Amino acid sequence: MVTVFMILVMTRRMAAVPALIFVPLIFSILAGHGPDTGRMMMEGVTQVSTTAVMLIFAILYFGTMIDAGLFQPLVNRIVTWVGNDPVRATVGHATLASAVGLDGDGTTTSLVSVSSMLPVYKRLGIDVMVFAVVGSLTFIIMNLSPWGGPAARVAASLHIDPSALFVPMLPVAATGLAFVFLLAWWFGRRERTRIGHVGPATTASLDDQIDAARIAEIFQADPAALRPHLVWFNLTLTLALMATIVARLAPLPVLFMGGLAAALIVNYPKLADQRARLTAHSGNALSVGVMVLAAGAFTGVMAGTGMIDGMAKSILAVLPPAVGPYLAVITAFISIPMNFFLSSDAFYFGVVPVLAETAGHYGISPEEIGRASLLGQPVHSLSPLVAAVYLNCALLGIELGDLQRFAWKYALMLCFVLIGAALLFGVIPLAA
Repeated sequence: MVTVFMILVMTRRMAAVPALIFVPLIFSILAGHGPDTGRMMMEGVTQVSTTAVMLIFAILYFGTMIDAGLFQPLVNRIVTWVGNDPVRATVGHATLASAVGLDGDGTTTSLVSVSSMLPVYKRLGIDVMVFAVVGSLTFIIMNLSPWGGPAARVAASLHIDPSALFVPMLPVAATGLAFVFLLAWWFGRRERTRIGHVGPATTASLDDQIDAARIAEIFQADPAALRPHLVWFNLTLTLALMATIVARLAPLPVLFMGGLAAALIVNYPKLADQRARLTAHSGNALSVGVMVLAAGAFTGVMAGTGMIDGMAKSILAVLPPAVGPYLAVITAFISIPMNFFLSSDAFYFGVVPVLAETAGHYGISPEEIGRASLLGQPVHSLSPLVAAVYLNCALLGIELGDLQRFAWKYALMLCFVLIGAALLFGVIPLAA
């Protein structure tokens, strides 16, 4: 069943959602579990419902913050601060990507970065490959959040609490982000040496502050929805929300529900405006929520029919006993090629549950395997199976092969930094 699902998704014969529903349905019936199929699917859906609700409200919250203009002053300040210094340009780019990437939307991050920072890179003569590496690696780190795509898939496939997956990963993510900023600084120093400081720009619009309409265009937002006078309220609300998430003061869905309600009431008191903001982002929220619920149905059938347990026992039969206690570290290193050669859906829904079930026989928790599976994400930014990679290449006017040759070593370095940090902070065990 897993093989058929992976083939259908990776060959693009079927989208992830229908494949997650159709494949287990057919295989369950063929295996003689027809009468129990509905119950197993609903058990799986119930187990991931919390994750689905969290993602829906997280997407709506961050979409509302973008519409209200939370990140726009940052764009303005960074572009103004950069001036003619390549080091400031690369570090400023990493800062912008880390802030905008907080919402977990790679397309928005790419469009905002390209629209605001690429003209600066070109004016200063900085290699566009540097732009691609700094932007993609920064977003990969920010996308480790529980509302990001990879973590959401892990939580759904393993039926675990997203906060239990994410909060222990914070020091690892912080280490990875520090490495990316150090890399951005090093790139900037190298480019400064290569091209030197650029003279005063002749185009005033690149050095002066970007007006509100231009920034709204960068974010593809409705200028009428901007609330610049509420930027401090929105920043405080977002920081408070992040703090409560880290402190685990309440379940994630409840926190994002409360945050969204407060954001809508304060920023858009009129009922029509509130409806407009919800409608503007309902498509993204619904598509992600549906995917998670479909994944619950898929893993529910895999667990209910004994497929996961059977595959795990098959692996145990051939796995040397001495290797078993190291499955968390092995998973971390396996995730590097897996994240490159497999799609996210194929890896996290088809492979990770089997690894987690196998590791469970050695006392390794699903959360630890889930975290380990995320550590190879940096190379996913170079995978030919990722649509966003082609979007970045098109926006930057570069070829995928050229990007891969340039960025491979930096992506691998970040993978090793994340794995080392995960072992250092005890996020994954060296041995069970």
